[in-house]
Amino acid sequence: MTSPVKGPASYFPSIEKTYGRPVEEWKDLIRTSPLTGHMELVTWLKTEHGLGHGHANALVAHTLAERGKGRP
Repeated sequence: MTSPVKGPASYFPSIEKTYGRPVEEWKDLIRTSPLTGHMELVTWLKTEHGLGHGHANALVAHTLAERGKGRP
């Protein structure tokens, strides 16, 4: 039995369904953006890509957490 996904990743199925792009594509956009701050990245995803606040926040939080674990 698998435990349910929690935290930012719990938004991923909805993000893919709502915006029609795989989560990895969104994370690549965040990684390659010249922006580095959490809220500036959230604002950028909302204004430039039309994401809702919760979805943008989840993607940024998850991607920055990965970066903090030694990922570029």
